[in-house]
Amino acid sequence: MCGISGFQGDFDPGLLDRMNSILAHRGPDDAGAYYDPTSRTGLAHRRLSIIDLSSAGAQPMWDATHTCAITFNGEIYNYRELRQGLVEDGFQFHSQTDTEILLSLYLRDGHEMLKVLNGIFAFAIFDTRDKSLLLARDGFGVKPVYYTQTPKGFLFASELKALLLEPTVSRDLSAKAIHYYLSYLWAPAPWTMLEHVKKLEPGHAMVVRDGAITRTWKFYDIPCLSGDDAISETEAVIEVRRTLDKAVERQMVADVPVGAFLSGGLDSSSICAIARKYTTEGQKLQCFTIDPQGTSDEGFASDLPYSRQMADYLGVDLHVINVALDLIDNLKKMIYHLDEPQADPAAINVLFISSLARDHGIKVLLSGTGSDDIFAGYRRHYALVLEHYWAWLPLSVRRAIRYYSAKLDARLPGLRRLSKAFKFADMDKEARIAGYFHWLDPAIQNGLYSASMKESLRDEPFSEPLMKSLSELGPDTPSLHQMLYLDAKHFLVDHNLNYTDKMSMAVGVETRVPFLDPDLVALAAKLPPRMKQHGRIGKYILRKAMANDLPPAILKRPKTGFGVPLRGWMGHGLHELVNDTLNKESLKRRGLFDPNSVWRLIEMNRAGRIDAAYSIFSLICIEMWCRIFIDGPIGVV
Repeated sequence: MCGISGFQGDFDPGLLDRMNSILAHRGPDDAGAYYDPTSRTGLAHRRLSIIDLSSAGAQPMWDATHTCAITFNGEIYNYRELRQGLVEDGFQFHSQTDTEILLSLYLRDGHEMLKVLNGIFAFAIFDTRDKSLLLARDGFGVKPVYYTQTPKGFLFASELKALLLEPTVSRDLSAKAIHYYLSYLWAPAPWTMLEHVKKLEPGHAMVVRDGAITRTWKFYDIPCLSGDDAISETEAVIEVRRTLDKAVERQMVADVPVGAFLSGGLDSSSICAIARKYTTEGQKLQCFTIDPQGTSDEGFASDLPYSRQMADYLGVDLHVINVALDLIDNLKKMIYHLDEPQADPAAINVLFISSLARDHGIKVLLSGTGSDDIFAGYRRHYALVLEHYWAWLPLSVRRAIRYYSAKLDARLPGLRRLSKAFKFADMDKEARIAGYFHWLDPAIQNGLYSASMKESLRDEPFSEPLMKSLSELGPDTPSLHQMLYLDAKHFLVDHNLNYTDKMSMAVGVETRVPFLDPDLVALAAKLPPRMKQHGRIGKYILRKAMANDLPPAILKRPKTGFGVPLRGWMGHGLHELVNDTLNKESLKRRGLFDPNSVWRLIEMNRAGRIDAAYSIFSLICIEMWCRIFIDGPIGVV
């Protein structure tokens, strides 16, 4: 729920109202602000009312003693248990909100409070005793926080666009972030497109005093992927089903109706199968999906028949929205709300579904996001397992495999995937694992940059942030668990969760992710690789755990993408967009990419000699982002 913002420093107090205004989509139900002239601290809040809909839930909120104030975005799922302990310790409450629980926990436990929270959150607490700000973000970064340090002081907000309302925030672009957006389609925290604006990393907190950051630390990390072979498959099946059930029950807490995404895949079907048990008696769970148009060229089938089958099987209501070639009309809106040039048009689907849900009076949606990242559900996980059959080959042979596989016709889904599987075949294991997240051969990508960009990036090593994360793991960590660590730490946080939050909150809908419940994540981390990727079968243990709840057609259904047919659109529907954003004059004026190299890439993609549709779309998104956030004044799109 909600949008938060604030500052500490020599800023105009009127900035609070301006930031609230630009974040209104995140909290259309109410707005509030507080400014303390003594410490020059300001807090602002836009409210999406979900728990305790009364005025008692208004923010910024003070504790009963008027010692601390908070602006909070998110939900604390275990707030009732925490409240009970606080009552026993003598705390009194004036609302039924989870927000008030955070204030009391802070007064009792200080920063240690962060270790007991089960939820999705981003919040700032102003402590009048030492004039400090505590800023924190949940362990998986479901809720976003951007911040910047300026000559005037410190600023933070749920969305980057709110920070740009302050004229002293630097608009200098980050060459490193641009490199990451083109490499992965997303940029790992803390990087953003702006050199001096950062994302607070998941599971991190910071303290600000006198307008400057004085301390930053990590309070949560992804559990060690130990892979305990001592647990039997039977025990694992029981524990996964029990823990997932508890996670869904926790996340159904709300004083408004809760709905769900239903694609007809294993993940969303599992969530819906459990959620219907906890839906208010006499009501049906409201589920939402898309009717995609023309997906065969992308290598995946339409979800809609499976969604309808599951809706009939579960006895839930299914609402469908048609998706045609609406990308061009919605691209500017998508990038504006994303705050980042993420080149995945799947974000559009979340926007459409969330808008449909809002039209039906649903403020909260449950999502299956996160299952692939903890139980191994992506094609790259199977490809990694298959390396067992060829990784032992001599370097010269692997180099030849890479060379010839790169020449396969990228227009055919099967050949395209084969080419991608061998794209880094001649590198060592860790580099190959990181390579699965790359969309272009580094040599081709580096050739796209302008001379000034090449100079800025000349010391940037291959897959630097991903390789750094891999180095944090123990030497005996299985390859699959190395990849899952990168999935959860980077791809999930900075790609899937970012667009899921931003697109749903763009229309005032909160998305919850039961698969990322801390207890379920900890359990998944203990399971050995064979219970996740079992031969050709991904998410093996989840399929076994849900065997009594879902029909065979859903349990056996292979992974499909939650996307749009971008490759097909790039071939015939997006020529005008390409010509507008990537014409040589625009590229030369922007100064980030070499115009001739970019157009060689476009022609190679059109000829089927390379699969570069997403990379070209990334170039489009980067240019469009610059037009929205750099070239003109920031306004509501």
